[in-house]
Amino acid sequence: MLGLIIAIILFNLLAFTINKRLNKNQLLHIWTFTIAFQAVTETYLDFKYHGYWYFTKEINWWVLPAFTILIPPVNIIFLNWYPFKQFFYKQILYIPCWVIAITLYELITLLPEPWGYFRHGWWRIGYSLLVNPFLLLAVLFYYKYVCKIENQTN
Repeated sequence: MLGLIIAIILFNLLAFTINKRLNKNQLLHIWTFTIAFQAVTETYLDFKYHGYWYFTKEINWWVLPAFTILIPPVNIIFLNWYPFKQFFYKQILYIPCWVIAITLYELITLLPEPWGYFRHGWWRIGYSLLVNPFLLLAVLFYYKYVCKIENQTN
């Protein structure tokens, strides 16, 4: 539990102190999109198929912060530092760097309590390496879509 609390505080502080790119509407969109996308994913991989879980296999209230305030600030940091105006190869290289960072963080969350809070069932770290690029791209494409809609309404 201690690791989760520290991560939530650290990621939220970092996201909201470094944010120079996302306006309030975009922050709200990314936050909501992240929670909705994670809820769908967790419903199947965690609750139905027990691929992984937080703390215990059962649905518990203390898991709610992991679902609602842990991952959204990470996506905000990802988007804030994304090299939109850089060469395409830098944009491409940015994704694997984040995948490595996220996977290393996942390894830390697998530590015993009080630092770790994440547990693998049949899920393996290699699956995360394969899935995370698509999750990051989904966030990126959604952000670009929100920006496009904002530009159309102005």
